[in-house]
Amino acid sequence: MPIIIPNELPAKHVLSNENIFIMNEKRAIHQDIRPLRILILNLMPTKVTTETQLLRLLGNTALQVEVELLRVSSHESKNTPEDHLLAFYKTIDQVSNDLFDAMIITGAPVEHLPFEQVDYWQELQDIMDWGLEHVFSLLYICWGAQAALYHHYDVPKYPLPTKQFGVFKHHVTEKNCPLLRGYDDVFFAPHSRHTEIRRADVESIPGLKVLAESDEAGLYIVGSENRRQTFITGHSEYDALTLKAEYDRDIAQGLPIQVPANYYPDDDPAKPPVVRWRGHSNLLFSNWINYYVYQETPYDLANIQK
Repeated sequence: MPIIIPNELPAKHVLSNENIFIMNEKRAIHQDIRPLRILILNLMPTKVTTETQLLRLLGNTALQVEVELLRVSSHESKNTPEDHLLAFYKTIDQVSNDLFDAMIITGAPVEHLPFEQVDYWQELQDIMDWGLEHVFSLLYICWGAQAALYHHYDVPKYPLPTKQFGVFKHHVTEKNCPLLRGYDDVFFAPHSRHTEIRRADVESIPGLKVLAESDEAGLYIVGSENRRQTFITGHSEYDALTLKAEYDRDIAQGLPIQVPANYYPDDDPAKPPVVRWRGHSNLLFSNWINYYVYQETPYDLANIQK
């Protein structure tokens, strides 16, 4: 089944060329199916790139998915054209009375700041609280995961001595977890962050479980026992060249940055990077949509609040 997005969204052309089934809104309303309604709060500066990455993964499912894009109004985006934001994004005031099957909150390049010093922190807290009452399943990515764990559970983040940057081996720690059904004993996932959360803090919180982790990169997936909240510390959504773009950017700006681990053959940036996380990334999102959203969410979304 297709993913439903506005016909003019730039991601449509990219995804169509990848043979991902896209359906426009006009055609979708003539089908007698209730699509899954998924809200994406996009906090990344390169919003068009992040849209495309997430829509690519959400489109890899047999279910019909209707996507709404959300932005914070208390922060001015400097890397995305204003006309794109006005055309395709809404603010929380515009969706505050709506209900959704799921919501994704992305990462953001603000790790160097304490949460309270992020200029849209209050608005983000309000959105996260609103989500618990208006959204059935919530998925948080990288800094978004750290922010949600801090806001809802008082789990702190800690600075790392050097950036966790590259593609790392992981293993599943909850063998019977539906989210990780079909996973290999060892799988890869990208990370790009300057801070971490720690197992001891998570394990001290009743209702939270560590689902997957890495000996090198630390915690990767944390979930609530009721399966309504999933926290991903890495970037499963990254495409083949995202880490390269970040590395090239930092080199051009003269910033201290190491070659991303396990990414370039022989750690040589002159060689094309090797993608070794795509299969498990698709499995992660398809499992989440199937087991944590589609099979659990009430058909009548009004029942979320009950």
